[in-house]
Amino acid sequence: MNKHPEFLLNKIKSPKDLKKLDLKELEQLAGEIRTLILEKDAAKGGHLGPDLGIVEATIAYHYVFDAPKDKIVWDVSHQTYPHKMLTGRAYAWLDPDKYEDVTPYSNPEESPYDYFAVGHTSTSVALATGMARARDMLGEHENITALIGDGSLTGGLAFEGFNNAADEKHNLIIVVNDNQMSIDDNVGGVVTALKKLRESNGQTADNPFTAMGLDYKYVGQGNDIKAMIDAFKSIKDIDHPIVLHINTLKGKGYEPAIENEASHHWVLPFDLKTDKTTVPAPKAPNPTTVVLDFLKKHIENQENILAINAAIPGVFGLGKIKNKYPKNYKDVGIAEQESVAFAAGAVKEGIVPVLFENSTFLQRAYDQLSHDVAANDLPVVMVIAGGGITGTSKTHLGIFDNAMVANWPNWEYLAPTTLNELKSMLEWAVKQRKHPVAIKSPVNPVPEGEPVDEDYSTIKYDVKPGSKVAIIGLGDFYQLGEKVVDLLKTENINATLINPKSAAHLDHDALDKLQKDHELVVTLEDNSIDGGFGQKIASYYGPTKMMVKNYGAKKEYTDNEPKKSIYKRDHLMPDQIVSDILEILK
Repeated sequence: MNKHPEFLLNKIKSPKDLKKLDLKELEQLAGEIRTLILEKDAAKGGHLGPDLGIVEATIAYHYVFDAPKDKIVWDVSHQTYPHKMLTGRAYAWLDPDKYEDVTPYSNPEESPYDYFAVGHTSTSVALATGMARARDMLGEHENITALIGDGSLTGGLAFEGFNNAADEKHNLIIVVNDNQMSIDDNVGGVVTALKKLRESNGQTADNPFTAMGLDYKYVGQGNDIKAMIDAFKSIKDIDHPIVLHINTLKGKGYEPAIENEASHHWVLPFDLKTDKTTVPAPKAPNPTTVVLDFLKKHIENQENILAINAAIPGVFGLGKIKNKYPKNYKDVGIAEQESVAFAAGAVKEGIVPVLFENSTFLQRAYDQLSHDVAANDLPVVMVIAGGGITGTSKTHLGIFDNAMVANWPNWEYLAPTTLNELKSMLEWAVKQRKHPVAIKSPVNPVPEGEPVDEDYSTIKYDVKPGSKVAIIGLGDFYQLGEKVVDLLKTENINATLINPKSAAHLDHDALDKLQKDHELVVTLEDNSIDGGFGQKIASYYGPTKMMVKNYGAKKEYTDNEPKKSIYKRDHLMPDQIVSDILEILK
């Protein structure tokens, strides 16, 4: 049911309707859009600050340009809520029953006004440059625009895009949305360059964009609709590449988001009256507290530990390390490639880098993980969060880390089943100075477990013996294995349960012993099956009579499909697995 039938937004079915409004009505529309962003984010969670800050620029863009003929590529696209509302999708904010009907990022399957599925930073300029060159080759003349934030400018691909944009001969518009903030505080030389431009109203001689040969225009009031309309009108149909640098306020219209930008970049459901989340905090101890305690212990022991992350300290709770131990902390910006190469450089000089990466962003550092770390066999330590099946956007899936990390030479990829095992793996990883070690932080709840003190130089499986069927549960899917084993007991099958500890290396002795009195080995992993742990087991047993059944995620991009739905479809519910086992054994 529409919560706001009185809103002017109800009349906006496409940007054409926007062009009929006067300035006062456009300003009213901006207020309505902000109200809806706050209401939906409070109910469901989502990106908040970026969307509140881009409202006027979005309205002005669609007022001046002629989408979808004129095309805009949104960097990250986590700021596209206003864009979606103005392009026929306002129902997903007006009607709470339809909150789930529109995805949170740009999505060409959803609308002709979206051109790419985008969820990672720094790609927009490169994408738009390719579009502009193709347009010219085809003899077309539409406006091609990329909108990129100052935070995204800390990623190297952004500058690869700018480098090539300067080489283009015809229309290309690059809007730099400068709100002086990334997910966390902006870092590096980009901060200095943009500050000089803002403070000089775009007049400083130290202009990195003009230095590359690009035209440049500055708008100090990026949250003023008229100023933005005038700016866009002045560059519409321009015949060469230009940077339009706009100064905006992240979180505009909601004071808590202005006062604390980092915690309001993305939010869990919250109470609009108090600004407090309605989602209970995870109980301690948990994987985050275990890792933080580990870091603090080694730092306070005067060891040369360096915590490194790529602009997402909040994901790992690293704010405490950043504030209390700045010497032992480095945020490289939104630049996963840089974070890995930086860690490789640090370890070569005798520092012990502990690199923090999110599974979905790790793919951005693929080359460095192989070329700079694995090929040099450097003992970098890496903690990977979010490595599991989730109901998120297709751009933010965490199901590919096993296939990446565990298939390079030299890398070890450990997967703890308890918090104490996580602690043990961390301790071993920083002590051994021979090879790179990654540790998969549990996504699903795991128990504290018994104290563990183990050397993982050679992987030895923990085996709870049974017969006929062996269940191998990797990492936090060990708990799924326990449920399967319990259900099999009701079918008079006393299955073996195994904690394999590693996604990269096998315990051949343990696997060989299973052949004596087992018919079937079942592998469970919270990751993609293709290229994953289970296929290593299946390959090992290939020349033998042992049957192997692998469970995990299918090789596909799910898009905001509920986690429970994915589990059912991929046969990851305990009763489904047991049913499959019984059918195989027949």
